[in-house]
Amino acid sequence: MGSRKQEAANRNKEERKSLFLAALNNNPTSPRKMRLVADMIRGMEVKRALDVLRFNPKEASRKLEKLLMSAISNWQAKNDGVRIEDSHLYVKQVFVDSARILKRLRPAPQGRGHRIKKRSNHVTIYLDSRKQVEKTDA
Repeated sequence: MGSRKQEAANRNKEERKSLFLAALNNNPTSPRKMRLVADMIRGMEVKRALDVLRFNPKEASRKLEKLLMSAISNWQAKNDGVRIEDSHLYVKQVFVDSARILKRLRPAPQGRGHRIKKRSNHVTIYLDSRKQVEKTDA
């Protein structure tokens, strides 16, 4: 590996140390429905995002709320003694990717069969602290 690539790889490795993530794989809801909820919380502070998810009537919001709580607990495991309110945590990125698709046949009139696609998705949430972002810019 060349020196330029090595430096970039080390820089990316250092940046990822400050990020905390949680992932949910093979969630049995369609990616389109999950993206509607994920777009609402992208860039929000963690407390506000939890409130938005808690009072949203969609089923996908329940799963995202649980996933966000998991990401927060991952953050707490690394940062003992630091309060969440003081750390200014926010949702940096939310990825919703397509997962496996179960293909089924639904009976139709006159002996036909219509194809049904039961979609699922993978969700990944990244948390970061706004304080650290401000320090690196200055």
